[in-house]
Amino acid sequence: MIALVRLIAAVCTVSAALSGLTACGAPEATRAPHPASSTTLTTSPSVRPPTLAPGPAGLTPVFEHGPHTGGKTVALTFDADMTAGQGARAARGERFDNPGLVAALRELKVPATVFMTGRWAEEYPRQARSIGRDPLFEVANHSYSHYAFTEDCYGLPTVGEERMRADVERAYAAFRKVGVRDAMPYFRFPGGCYDRRALKALAAVGVTAVQWDVVSGDAFATDARAVAQEVLDGVRPGSVVVLHCTLSAAPTTERVVRRVVPELRARGFRFVKVSELIGAAGGRG
Repeated sequence: MIALVRLIAAVCTVSAALSGLTACGAPEATRAPHPASSTTLTTSPSVRPPTLAPGPAGLTPVFEHGPHTGGKTVALTFDADMTAGQGARAARGERFDNPGLVAALRELKVPATVFMTGRWAEEYPRQARSIGRDPLFEVANHSYSHYAFTEDCYGLPTVGEERMRADVERAYAAFRKVGVRDAMPYFRFPGGCYDRRALKALAAVGVTAVQWDVVSGDAFATDARAVAQEVLDGVRPGSVVVLHCTLSAAPTTERVVRRVVPELRARGFRFVKVSELIGAAGGRG
């Protein structure tokens, strides 16, 4: 438990450095671990990705993991974080991308879901387009600004309720502008923080909110072995693992992936995208 707390704190720290202040994890009304059709999504109308049915009162549904009693599948997810105000840091050479990690996933043939902020897509349009057009990956929404959707979310600046929907839609617009086709109708709250108000605000967008059940602890980690072991110890059938695609804040992630993937495959696990787990959980196509 101490190790888990330490890891959650590390993940939160990652977001904090990325946005100037960040967030993740959460109390029930403030943290996390369908859709109605919407013109804001960029998915192909002929093949709708699976989504969860709306929650009570039509609220945005929340997905944390697939069935633990099903097949030995696991989804690796990567947050490509960059906030609206970090352009100057990128201009000075800070790497919010991680080409080596993406290359490793391709080399190892690991399907993955990348939760991308609109600002990241604007900063790295070629990479965003390449990821979005590679059938190995799927791009999902991590907001445009990477600002929190609740108050008191680890110090992150917050998005007002009246701007929440617009922030998510702006990210989809950024994806389209750089050439990402068919972005998925999945959304990850910055920092993992959400409440009923946020779920209500996004209901009209038609997304399923995606959280996780395994915290990798790759945020600012320097010991790839320790992070890899944390993932290996936590994964169960249907797990969603949260990692980061941001070199400056999560420099060990590529090495973690190179350790975790062969070991989990040796244990009989199959890597899938989040869409497959949602489908297995009874999502609607």
